[in-house]
Amino acid sequence: MRVVLAEDLFLLRDGLSALLTAHGFDLVAAVETGPELQAALFDHRPDVAVVDVRLPPTKTDEGLQAALVARRAIPGLPVLVLSQHVEQLYARELLADGAGAVGYLLKERVFNAEQFVDAVRRVAAGGTAMDPEVISALVARRAAPLQDLTDRERGVLALMAEGCSNAAIAQRLVVSEGAVGKYIASIFGKLGLAQEPETNRRVLAVLEYLER
Repeated sequence: MRVVLAEDLFLLRDGLSALLTAHGFDLVAAVETGPELQAALFDHRPDVAVVDVRLPPTKTDEGLQAALVARRAIPGLPVLVLSQHVEQLYARELLADGAGAVGYLLKERVFNAEQFVDAVRRVAAGGTAMDPEVISALVARRAAPLQDLTDRERGVLALMAEGCSNAAIAQRLVVSEGAVGKYIASIFGKLGLAQEPETNRRVLAVLEYLER
């Protein structure tokens, strides 16, 4: 699996490079600035990009914006963003196109190798990997709950946002996988999300939830 890594701190970039390589990833580029990242994404078209939000030269959201520009030109390009803090807008920008293959992890998660590598693989496979702390913060800030969803359905949505599969949700909630499938079908129905070939209903449901 081919990876482009963007991180401006040398020690962290070097450590992540070693970690990814040790777990069988093919690191095709490791860069430190926004322009270098954008060039690497267009040149290599990797299976997944692991991107620090704040990169030189602006050290604001240079990394995220470079990744979003590339993702618009290369639809579905998997992007896993790393951030020091929870930024509500960044998470929403990532989810906005509804296509999936996105993730948002706090940097502290990279110190758990298994968790980090699992997130990279999940995003590369077209899923989502949203940090539990990010989801908690976003849900806490929403203006109002979705009135038509039950508490159980909102719980299922929160786990969907983390990137959990139906089986993982069933395990966390101690219910059957069939029951999870029914909850998700009900969520899609209540949110009016019809199945369409170019959209990921799980991502659209999560985005709808967070925006409310």
